[in-house]
Formats: sequence, structure tokens, C-alpha cells
Amino acid sequence: MELEVRHLRALCAIAETGSVRKAARQLGMTQPSLTTQLRRIENALGGQLFFRERTGSRPTPLGHTVLCRARPIVADMRALVEEVAAASVRAQGARLRIGGTSNRAVPGWLRRLRLRFPETDTAIRIDVSAGALLRMVVAGQLDVAFVHEVHGAPLRVPDGLVERELIRREPQFMALPVTHPAAARAVVDLADLAADQWMVDPSVDGEWEGLRRVFTAAGLNPRVVHGDYLTAGDLVAAGEVVTPCQPTSRPRHGMAIRPLRGDPLAVRLFMAYRPGALETATADALFADLVAAYMEVAWASAAYRQWLVRHDGALPLPLPSTGGDAVMTAVTP
Repeated sequence: MELEVRHLRALCAIAETGSVRKAARQLGMTQPSLTTQLRRIENALGGQLFFRERTGSRPTPLGHTVLCRARPIVADMRALVEEVAAASVRAQGARLRIGGTSNRAVPGWLRRLRLRFPETDTAIRIDVSAGALLRMVVAGQLDVAFVHEVHGAPLRVPDGLVERELIRREPQFMALPVTHPAAARAVVDLADLAADQWMVDPSVDGEWEGLRRVFTAAGLNPRVVHGDYLTAGDLVAAGEVVTPCQPTSRPRHGMAIRPLRGDPLAVRLFMAYRPGALETATADALFADLVAAYMEVAWASAAYRQWLVRHDGALPLPLPSTGGDAVMTAVTP
């Protein structure tokens, strides 16, 4: 087997993410395919490149040696691809590539950007991994990314990125069956859900780590199953599980959305871009449209609207008025 750049890129991805599973997602592969490819590479080189541990994968001494040679090659190839892509963009016209983790503000953001830059080819990429999106910004594969960081499970934000914080602590609400006793209350306590089965998506960066931190702090040890949040919504409506959700989420039939007392689950929302890749005026416009899109979906959610009125320092813009003057707000310290 002859090593190719794609093989070196796979090794670098495993080392950077610390996980074959996360590397496979970053590379657009399945985990079994990447595992098979890694075995073939190790067989070709005649030694183990990564220690497989319960917490992930870390390079062996041989792996460190290979990575020291592989990283410059991958970086050079990436730079070549970026130069060719930049030349293509200059020849074809303006292009804006935005990325985001799942958030109901993204469609409105994209709509506003298309109106603001009608002559620009605006493309969107959605990924469950905030870390992968930030690395794509650094690599020049994206111009800007809107991501979330789970409190208690900080992201590895690459050096050299400019961050524009949308909200420092967005509360995460709970989706529960309408038949659940706690659904009759306006605010739910964690203890009310201690006997329930929880569903969480472990592929979302920091999600499971952040939830475990909250469970430990509250002295809880509920049953937890792993799955994607689309499936979780169906199971909530069927009365099988409860699950954390964004405060802007809209309840479907059979589901109730309720805030948690004390907001123990929270994320930080921010926009990131490379300095020099965007002009300051363009970055300002992108952020202004993002804030407007977020405010739109936030104010449309009854449960979140009530929370925002109680916490009138949560957002960087005035809340819409229900009749009188707008409630002025500032970013929370």
C-alpha cells in the first residue's frame, strides 16, 4: 500500500480530534471506513500509530514521528487547494461560505445575507461539530461560522480567529411529553426529571460532557440513551424520553417545552472568522444580520420570550416592544 495525501490527512484528523469517530465525521466518512483505513496504514508502516483508549485515540511514539512529517505535507496541500480555490473565486465572482451548528436562527441569517449581498454566491454548511466548523474557517474552507459552546465543556478554538459573541449564556430548555407531571408547571426542576430516561446526542461537541457535569452537580444519575435530536423529538412526543433543547425550539404535537429552574444547562453562541479574510464592514454586517435573525426566532418562542423578559440583560439588542418602549439590554457579564 502506497501512502497518499488522503491517508496523511486522515492521520492528522484523528490526532487533532482525538477520536476516530470525530475524525470520520470531519472527513465525511463513516467510522468503520476510517477504522479500516487506519489499520491498512498501520500495516503498511509496520506499527501501531494510535493508542485506542476509552476516552479516545492518542498517538504512539511511532505515530508522533509519522505526524511530524505528515502535518507539513497536509498543510502545503491545503494551501495549494486554497490558492486554486481563491483564483477560481476571483474568476467567477464573489462568494460567501458560512457554516453553523444547528440553530433556528440560521435560516433567517441566510435569508438576510442573500438580500444584503444579492450578487454574492452564498453557501451554507451545517455540522453537529462546532470544532470542525472552526477548523474549516482556519483552513479557509469557510469564511465565517456561527457555533455554540457548551458551558463546562469548552471548545478548542483555534488560534487566529476573531470571535463576535452573540449571547454569553443561552439557557437550554427541556422537551418533555405533555403527559409528564412537570409539563403542568411553568418552570421545571432537574429533580422533577430524575426518574426519566434522557436522550442526548454525543456527536455534538461538548453536549454529553456538559450534561454529565450538571448531573454530577445536582447529585443525579438518570438513565441516559444516545441518539440524534430528530429521533429524540419523536420519542419525547411518544412519552419515552426527555431531552434538552434550544429555547427557540417549537413544540410538536405531544411535546411541551419548559425552562429549567436556575438554567443549569447553557451554551455560549458566537460568530468566528479569520482576520483579513473578511473586511471589518462585512463582518459587522454579518453579525448584525445574525443578531436580527436570532432576535426574530427568540421573540417568536413563547417560553423563551418570557425568559428573556425576566432576564433583560441577555441579548445585545433591544427586545421587541409589546406596546411601550423597547426593553434595552446589554450582554450579560
